[in-house]
Amino acid sequence: MPPSQELIRLWPAAAVRARSGDLELRWMDDELLADVASVAARGVHDPATMPFEHPWTRGTADDVARSVLAYQWHARAEVGPKKLVLELGVLVDGGVVGVQGLVADDWPVLGRVQTGSWLGLEHHGRGIGRRMRALMLHLAFAGLGAREATSGAFADNPSSNAVSRRLGYEPNGSVMVPREGVAALHHNYVMTRDRWTSLAADHAAILGAPIELEGVEPLRAALDA
Repeated sequence: MPPSQELIRLWPAAAVRARSGDLELRWMDDELLADVASVAARGVHDPATMPFEHPWTRGTADDVARSVLAYQWHARAEVGPKKLVLELGVLVDGGVVGVQGLVADDWPVLGRVQTGSWLGLEHHGRGIGRRMRALMLHLAFAGLGAREATSGAFADNPSSNAVSRRLGYEPNGSVMVPREGVAALHHNYVMTRDRWTSLAADHAAILGAPIELEGVEPLRAALDA
């Protein structure tokens, strides 16, 4: 069920959607969030690895699902110009596969977003990660008017690093980051607005279908107010 007009008026982020062919990014109501949590509970990565700085994927299936619910319920409140956390469920052919998010601090001043995402393990290796990041970049730059987008991945996460390189991010240094009690090398990437504009044709080819944005203008107006 779509969000009510009153909810959209009070909380514009609730209406945000981005689509390209069979791929959709959508604001998560509780029904969609429960499906997202179930996907995470079935596994997000090889248990022998840890692609996240905060190891939220450790524990039983119910532990992981509850961790997703708790984080997303908290993130819903962080939609404003000082702190923006926009977490969108990722659907392919109407089925939930993961989450694509962005975070921004001091949006009116910096106009900079940091992207982050995860895919259910069963959906790896299908090119979805590349497509959903390209779609989120379009939402950030074309929809919200971002000036810059950053991303990053641990050195031992080849798939995430490959997505950033394939989409044309530029290297932005590497740092050591604590991960499960051990220092781990983390690569950073940056995409300027000019760079994104120059790569529009490449991103369109990756997505493979026209892009539709819905509910983004009211959110942009609220953030820029």
